[in-house]
Parts: sequence; C-alpha cells; structure tokens
Amino acid sequence: MIIAAIDVDPQKAFTPLCPNELPVNEGDIIGPALNTQARKANFRVLTKDAHQSKAIWTVDNHSQMLQPLNHPNADLTWVSHAVPGTRGFETIPELPAVTDYDFVVWKGIEADLHPYGACYHDIAEQLSTGLIEWLMAKEVDTVLIGGLATDYCVKTTALQLVKSKKFKVIVNVEACRGIATETIELAYKEMSQAGITIIQNINELQMHL
Repeated sequence: MIIAAIDVDPQKAFTPLCPNELPVNEGDIIGPALNTQARKANFRVLTKDAHQSKAIWTVDNHSQMLQPLNHPNADLTWVSHAVPGTRGFETIPELPAVTDYDFVVWKGIEADLHPYGACYHDIAEQLSTGLIEWLMAKEVDTVLIGGLATDYCVKTTALQLVKSKKFKVIVNVEACRGIATETIELAYKEMSQAGITIIQNINELQMHL
C-alpha cells in the first residue's frame, strides 16, 4: 500500500490570521494534525491558492460575496485572497517549507480561473494540474486528505480524486476546518455518498486501510 497525504490549501488566507480575506474558524491550528497524517504517508502533497489581486471574481467586501457569476471558470464572487507575496498566501504555522513537499499544486493563477479542486485548473475538469497523473506515476493507491476549507476545496479535491477511480480516498476530519456547520455537514454527506471514507482522527486510519 502506498499512501499520499494531501494538505489542501492550508494558507493563512483561510484563517483568523487574515481576517480581511476568508477566515475559517480554527483554520490556523490544523498544522499538527496535518503533520501527523503526513507521517502515515509515503508522499506529501501541498495545494495552494495563488490568485491575482484583481481577478474577475473579486469584490470589495464580504457582503458582496457568493453572488453567481456567468463565467465558465469562476462561478461565485469572493474577496481577494491568497495573493502571492502577501501574508494570506503563506502556509499556516508548523507546516514544512514548500520545498519539503513531494508535489505542489498552485491553483487559480490566471485572472479568469477560480477552481476549488486540486486536480483541475478549470471548473469543467478538462485541464489537469497533473496531480492525478503524478499520484498514478508514484503508484499511490490511497489518498489521505486534510485542509481548508472542508465545504469547498477539501470536498472538491476529494470528489475529483474518487471520481478518477484510481484511489481509495480518506478525509481526516481532525485535519480539516470548514466555513459553516450546515455546509460542512452537507459536504461530508456528499463525500460519503460518493464512496469517500471519513475518519474523525488519525487513530481511525488503520481500520480503513
């Protein structure tokens, strides 16, 4: 069995450390849980949002967010976040340097792209980031996922991976945080129905391998 642990967007933009971006409650404290799950894996992958400051989906304040957009690869409005060179782009405390990961995906670099999942650059899921292909090349059969946020990028990444029918996909609740209770619950339900295994903490991992 070959396991890859994926740290999905564990960036300060999605934590209380950057309150003007997209703060997720307790998003800044999952570093130890991500490190613990990585020790169970053969490979460790990092994904990071890397957005332009004035992308087509950006709005000036939080009250204007989550409005639908008529664009094929940016479906909702968001405040500017995770811009390279800013504090929000940085990973949360206690994680290793980017160069210590085995594979890194930077997401949404183009001004007209705002993907959620780590496997494709576009919402239509036609333009691969290379993640699935890299995992296959490394003969990975099990993927262990944690990160931010549960109800958006974690969920979409997990669904993309299970849809490929190449891997057993496990989401570690202890290593995730989400935006809202209702959407978090819906996300876990959707993932479970898709065949993704949900564990509450790393101590449950062995029974699902």
